[in-house]
This record gives sequence, C-alpha cells and structure tokens, in this order.
Amino acid sequence: MGTDRYTSPLSERYASREMQYIFSQDMKFRTWRRLWIALAETEMELGLSQDGKPVITKEQIDELKAHAEDINYEVARAREKEVRHDVMSHVYAYGQQCPKAAGIIHLGATSCYVGDNTDIIVMREALLLVKKKLVNVLSELAAFADRYKAQPTLAFTHFQPAQPTTVGKRATLWMQEFLLDLEDLNYVLSGLKLLGSKGTTGTQASFLELFNGDQETIDRIDPMIAEKMGFDSCYPVSGQTYSRKVDTRVANVLAGIAASAHKMSNDIRLLQHLKEVEEPFEKNQIGSSAMAYKRNPMRSERIASLSRYVMIDALNPAITSATQWFERTLDDSANKRLSIPEGFLAIDGILDLSLNVVDGLVVYPKVIEKHMMSELPFMATENIMMDAVKLGGNRQELHERIRELSMEAGKNVKEEGKENNLLELIAADGAFNMSLEDLQRAMEPSRYIGRSREQVESFLAKAIRPVLEENKDLLGVKAEINV
Repeated sequence: MGTDRYTSPLSERYASREMQYIFSQDMKFRTWRRLWIALAETEMELGLSQDGKPVITKEQIDELKAHAEDINYEVARAREKEVRHDVMSHVYAYGQQCPKAAGIIHLGATSCYVGDNTDIIVMREALLLVKKKLVNVLSELAAFADRYKAQPTLAFTHFQPAQPTTVGKRATLWMQEFLLDLEDLNYVLSGLKLLGSKGTTGTQASFLELFNGDQETIDRIDPMIAEKMGFDSCYPVSGQTYSRKVDTRVANVLAGIAASAHKMSNDIRLLQHLKEVEEPFEKNQIGSSAMAYKRNPMRSERIASLSRYVMIDALNPAITSATQWFERTLDDSANKRLSIPEGFLAIDGILDLSLNVVDGLVVYPKVIEKHMMSELPFMATENIMMDAVKLGGNRQELHERIRELSMEAGKNVKEEGKENNLLELIAADGAFNMSLEDLQRAMEPSRYIGRSREQVESFLAKAIRPVLEENKDLLGVKAEINV
C-alpha cells in the first residue's frame, strides 16, 4: 500500500500477523465458502429433493470444495460495484468458478448465514489466540514471582510507604487479576454458539418451504451445520442475527484483560520512577530525543495507552446490543466492523507488550534495600517497643516516647533533608535500654514481610501451576514487538 492513504497503527505497529490474519479478508471469505459447503452438504444429506430427484448432488459439492480456497476477488469486487451487496457478489463469484453448483449456493439462507456465523467463528479463533498469550503472560509472571518471592520491598498504600511486602508477592497481585480474566475468557469461549441457518427473521420459513414442512428434518439442519463447522450447537432462537449481546460479552472479556494489563503497567512505571524495577531497555534504544540519559518506560506506557482504548471500545457492542430493533437493524454493521476487530487487534498488542516487558523485567535489589532501610525504622517501632518492654519498660510510656521520637525523625527527613535517624534517637533515650547495635539487629527486612514468601508459594502451587499444566500445549510464546 502506498504512503498516501491512512493505515491503522493496529496493523502497522501493534498487532501480530497471526491476529491480523484472523481478521483478514482471506479468513473471512474462505469461511464464507466453508459455510456454503456445510449448508449444501447438509441439505444434500437430509435428502432435499424435487419431484423425487435430488436438488444437490455429490458432483456439485465436490466442485464447491475444489474452489473453497482460491477466491476470485476481482470478480467479486466488480460484481459488488454493480449490485452493492457483498454477500451476493461473492455468491456470484463462487458460482463463476463452480458453474455446476452455481444454482444451489446459499440455498435457503440469508446474508447473515455467512456474515454472522463467520463473525462467531472469527471471534472464537481470536479468543483462542488471546487465551494462548494470556496463559504465557501468567507463565512469565509466575517465574518472576517465584524468583523474587523472598525479596523484601516497600509496599505502598496511597503511594505512601506501608508495611513491607516482597517483589514476588506484588507480582501475584497482577497475576490474580489476569487469572480472573482467564476464567472469564474460558466461560465466554465455552458458551459461544453458531447462529446456524434460521432465515430472514429467524423463523426458518425458507426451510419449511424447501423441505415441504417436514419439522423433524428441519430440526436437524442447525445441529448438522454446527458439527461441520466445529461447534457443539447453535443458539436456539434468533432474529435475523445472533444476539449482539454475544459481542458485548466478548468485548467485556477484552476490556477486563486491558484493565489488568493497565494496572500492572502503571505499577511498573511507578517502580521505574523509583529505580527499583525497570522494563527492558535495548542497547540502542533512545529514551528521549532531548535528554540522552533518560530510560523511559515506553512499553508500559504503550500498554496503558492501548488498554484505555480497549476498555472504552467495550461500550460499542453494549450500545449496539441495546439499540437493535426487533429482529434486526443494520446500524450494527459499520460499528461492528470496527469495534470487534480493533478490540482484538489492540488486546493482541497489549499482550505481546506485556510478554515482552515481564520477560525482561530488571530488578535492582540495592535500590530496593536502600528505600526499605530509609523507612524501616518507622515500621519497626512496634517490634522495638515490644523488645523494650521485655527489658523492663512500660508499654504506655514507651509508646508515647516512640511517637515523639518518630515525629522528630520525620521532621529531620522532610524539613531538613537529613537521613532517618530514629534508631539513633531511640538508642540515646534511656527509657528503652537498648543500644544502637541492638536496634540495628532488629532492622532485618525479612522480619517484616509477614507471610509474603509462603503466600507466593501457595498461590503458585494451588492457583497458577494447575492452570499452566492444563494449558501446557499453549506455552512457549515469545512476543515480537514492532516498536
């Protein structure tokens, strides 16, 4: 394509070739032809006849199958300019390649037979790819959490230093959200059904005519088509289209993954500001055009940026679903052509970026320890107080003294820019009867991380590894990002 036309950044910069193929013209129109073959085969197998003679023959089916892949796009495009109808243009083009079968292509069907069934098939393929990448993000995070399960670090509430946690424990918080997303994805994926072939308003009136009112035979049409296309069943009732609430459910899964990725990327960006954790930075990467020293968290920022797009995009199918009139209106079509593919292309880019970032996360234990030790004296005051009581001190008096000394040390840090000297102040106070060496021995960070290590081990063993084992055939994906 030339440089004089708009091209989508989703295809140029963010989405993988694999996801782009799923939403490609080739995938769409080859699926249309598979559906036409499935319909014709079903009608033949159910004995569709006229005056005792079969309407559809094996020779016609073979001809259709012979041209299932080699789509004559030029013929279809030329025809669409004349008739302004994409489905009938492709029926015509297919018939040009299959003259013996031309008359029975699309028999009894309406446009949504190929359009809507293809949309379901495409969404299922796209969800399977999303699932594969999501499982691999969980796998990479599991390795990271296990590696740093015992590395103490400051935890934050309100982005203010709070009781310590570990680097690995924090990663489990990201993982738990992705795990919820995977559960939602599996639920929606398991419930996807085909539309089947129900006709113009969903009543199967055309098949009632074709099969001379034979209700039992008509009841077999949808299950047979579903089986041929690899589905368990079709939606039991519909208008002309499948319910657009299906699109809403799918988009909400994507929005959930986007929210989880956004939260993780925000945490990484804040940690990179603190110089504790850093996303991978390549040898020749430029952080800033003006400030050569900068190492910006560009990939995490891109995750956040694309994630906002996906979260907002989920409104499109919801509004479309809410505003469908009766058995169908066409105001879903243009919106659907944009919102569903672009939601998937964007989440694909998000997951590739997440894989890339998590796989190469750099941790700086010395910086983490420095930050920890600057705050730990405040967090250790309860332990210090308990130790002092054991040495004969009065709990209430010691509590008041430690409160006063903490305020003084805090003032030294905030107003005068000095180091935290709380331990020195406590050692100098005879009420505690503790030396500076005694106090410093109490400053072992691992004493204050609670059950962080054990929680990581339990979470990985009980929640994550069974999922990874169940999906082991999906593991091994390494993301390639374009920019």
